[in-house]
Amino acid sequence: MDESTMPERTKIAVAGAIGRVGRHVVDVLTARGHDVVSMSRSSGVDVVTGDGLAEALAGVQTIIDAATGPSPDKDEATRFFTTAADNLHRLGQRAGVQRLLVVSIIGIDRLTPGYGYNAAKLAHERAALSGPIPARILRAAQFHEFVGQLMEWGTRGEVAYVPRMRTQLVAARTVAEALADMATDPEWSGGSDRGSVPEIAGPRAENLADMAVLLADRRHDPVKIEVVDDPTNPDSDRIAIDALLPGAHATLAGPTFEEWLAGTS
Repeated sequence: MDESTMPERTKIAVAGAIGRVGRHVVDVLTARGHDVVSMSRSSGVDVVTGDGLAEALAGVQTIIDAATGPSPDKDEATRFFTTAADNLHRLGQRAGVQRLLVVSIIGIDRLTPGYGYNAAKLAHERAALSGPIPARILRAAQFHEFVGQLMEWGTRGEVAYVPRMRTQLVAARTVAEALADMATDPEWSGGSDRGSVPEIAGPRAENLADMAVLLADRRHDPVKIEVVDDPTNPDSDRIAIDALLPGAHATLAGPTFEEWLAGTS
């Protein structure tokens, strides 16, 4: 079957189905009437070992890869992403999968090559695009939940140390909706030679520290927010200015971080 004439209702597998974006992708696709296969280790499907993967992909037309590894370490993350991509291509091709869609991060192609988690995500993109299944990438800005995560990682006593960062925070649900649109686009075109990688971000740029203050206030948390620079990060200065901001052709969609906070319980 030609991929451009795929039926309106399709069978779509979501890797990382219980993760930050994956769970929203499952919800959105299910609400739109698609047959969704939720793939996660808890459901017996492991994209790295391959356990349960062939069975899960039976009859699947499209894979959305929203899986993330257990470690932020560059080497471990690279092994996770590239192994997962290879398995999805290999077993997906056998199952007749026609499309692979991967969620990535805005700005990773502008930062120091080979450094940190961003290098792992670039390796992920390359592995996805180099396989036999036509693939596309969607690069997203940092998610709203990223603020709380960084605060937790950086809290020492009564102070939360957060990196100096300018970002255009986006809702995970908004990214999920964009992924669902791309995965079911009747005019799909895959491959790295089809133009620039699409980006999605929130409606406006923010300073991470300001958002941390808003979150602490929302939680009635007395923690003091302090901005720090990482002298070991060669991209620290650029991240503080614009390295993680979307390009001119990015899709910008709400809610803002403040609106998202107001809507959370």
